[in-house]
Amino acid sequence: MIRTLIVDDSATMRRLIAQALSADPQIEVIGEAADPLQAREAIKALNPDVITLDVEMPNMNGLDFLERVMRLRPMPVVMVSTLTTRGAEATLAALELGAVDCVAKPAAGTPHALEVLPEKVRAAAQAKVRPRCAKRPTAHAAEPDSAFAPGDSLVAIGSSTGGVEALLALVERFPANCAPTVITQHMPATFTKSFAERLNRACAAEVREARDGDPLAPGKVFLAPGGDSHLEVDGMTHLRCRVVPGPPMSGHCPSVDRLFESVARTAKARALGVILTGMGRDGARGLLSIREAGGRTLGQNEATCVVYGMPRAAFELGAVERQLPLEKISPAIRQLTNREGPR
Repeated sequence: MIRTLIVDDSATMRRLIAQALSADPQIEVIGEAADPLQAREAIKALNPDVITLDVEMPNMNGLDFLERVMRLRPMPVVMVSTLTTRGAEATLAALELGAVDCVAKPAAGTPHALEVLPEKVRAAAQAKVRPRCAKRPTAHAAEPDSAFAPGDSLVAIGSSTGGVEALLALVERFPANCAPTVITQHMPATFTKSFAERLNRACAAEVREARDGDPLAPGKVFLAPGGDSHLEVDGMTHLRCRVVPGPPMSGHCPSVDRLFESVARTAKARALGVILTGMGRDGARGLLSIREAGGRTLGQNEATCVVYGMPRAAFELGAVERQLPLEKISPAIRQLTNREGPR
């Protein structure tokens, strides 16, 4: 059983979270707390396996409390956040501090938002909780080229649980003239725009949420929008982003498999696929398509993954050409795409 503590100042929200978790026979709700002071005592008394945590609470906000937890008694934490810009920013900060994953609170138009919470808690229980990665200096390089040339490489990256921290560590080492890059990260729709902005602040290249028709070019990094659409790549010599509505694939929307398979079709041997930390198998089959099309493939190794699910599935399928620790993946991308930049 996964023993879970719910921390939220709203009694109604605590009840909804408890109902969502109690529907899963693998999860036991062992306690509730209305603020971080109560939560601190509950952690000492109950020793939970996983905590669900709100951001805005009385006595101490959730970020301050999370920072103390990760410093003094690291444990898996799933953030349950409001569907607002402020909530998204706070949740992304929490994921950088070491929270494993996030879900959106139910709101008008999203009454079933908590249905994914049991899956997130199960993934969190398997996670390797570690201190936040140290910041690395951003690699600066020449101004981006103006267009995607026929010989250019195309980088496609997929990630899920633990991916916020991993992607930040990756892109902050990209040069300004990095190869055109597309990313699918499993994340609620309201968070992807804020996350793209956060990646953009960390990266010498330009990072933003993908829009249908965006042309791929060196120095441009596109993040799949969350929600009910998939990010694909389309075209021959002039490659573009396609944001395509559709049902989940491999259990997810947007799907890493859907992105990778489109990249294999369009870029073929020019493709470089990278699969990072995450629960499940999404991306394994698509990464194999890239390798079978003549492209190069990299996978994050078990030691540096928060959850070694997606990279393991890809490796066992024969889709991963090389497994590397997270800190070596960005240099490998630069080398394989001939985008080293000045030192």
